[in-house]
Amino acid sequence: MPDDDSQHPTTRILALLELLQAHHRMSGAELATRLGVDPRTVRRYATRLAEFGVPVEAERGRYGGYRLRPGYKLPPLMFTDDEATAVVLGLVASRGVGLVTSTTASATESALAKIARVLPVAVRERVDAVQETLGLTGSARDVQAPRTAVVLGLASAAQRGRRVRIGYESRQGERTERDLDPYGLVVDRGRWYVTGHDHRRAQVRTFRVDRISTLESLPETFEPPGDFDAVASVSRSLARVPWAHEVEFVLRAPFADVRRRIPATMAMLTEVEGGVLVALRAERLDGVALMLAGLGWRFEIRRPEELREHVCSLADALHADAMAHPCL
Repeated sequence: MPDDDSQHPTTRILALLELLQAHHRMSGAELATRLGVDPRTVRRYATRLAEFGVPVEAERGRYGGYRLRPGYKLPPLMFTDDEATAVVLGLVASRGVGLVTSTTASATESALAKIARVLPVAVRERVDAVQETLGLTGSARDVQAPRTAVVLGLASAAQRGRRVRIGYESRQGERTERDLDPYGLVVDRGRWYVTGHDHRRAQVRTFRVDRISTLESLPETFEPPGDFDAVASVSRSLARVPWAHEVEFVLRAPFADVRRRIPATMAMLTEVEGGVLVALRAERLDGVALMLAGLGWRFEIRRPEELREHVCSLADALHADAMAHPCL
């Protein structure tokens, strides 16, 4: 591989530092491949880091490599303009969709402020313009943020396959203690959920993380099902939430179009002859009538019968308004 030291050597030296920070040890061949240079250039980069006061240790021999001296503390992170912009946009997006916990909301604001202070003026102005003009669809609901320690504990347990004991409060206010094998975490419109095997019910269940008051790691381990899909599991659970009314109707539209308009967390969809069967639960039938009107497709109501009355009332109201203000 040709020596490419003339093309942005400082950037590659910093990239070498980042690689050594992220990995305990890397061979010269690995570093050369990652950096796009030859092994001789890697040795020169390591020498330059040593000249800057960064203790890079080289191991000689056929299987030699490079590492940072154990115990050495690296200086503060250094970002390129593009990296800093990516971090800022990621923080802005996470804030907009509600991807926060009890302590990270304020941390997001302080991190944005810190990065903004060190960005070059031209880059900062462009990033500020994005923040001021960016709009997000599917923004977060006004929900209670979960405890940061609970989120981190569940994530660690899911990654390591460790059972946990949680203190949980149901929607009805019932407090229980459960042993859970957490398979994964899912965020839906700013609300955090954990899904996994609930040993109290002996089945896969979904729990709202903000309703978990205590979390204890247990010695037992588990292996999640190999084909388990946490997002699909949570979506099915949310679609089956026991609201006041069980509703079924058929939409005369292609399945793919219906799926784009009705998320999996809202309803169960089944392709049937002539359309799509939609099964959902709702607290208010007048809201379902508005949804049907807004979708704009022909439909057939299966149940409950009371939904027909709400649809007819809405149709009468729309007709009355149209007649009171006729089109020109």
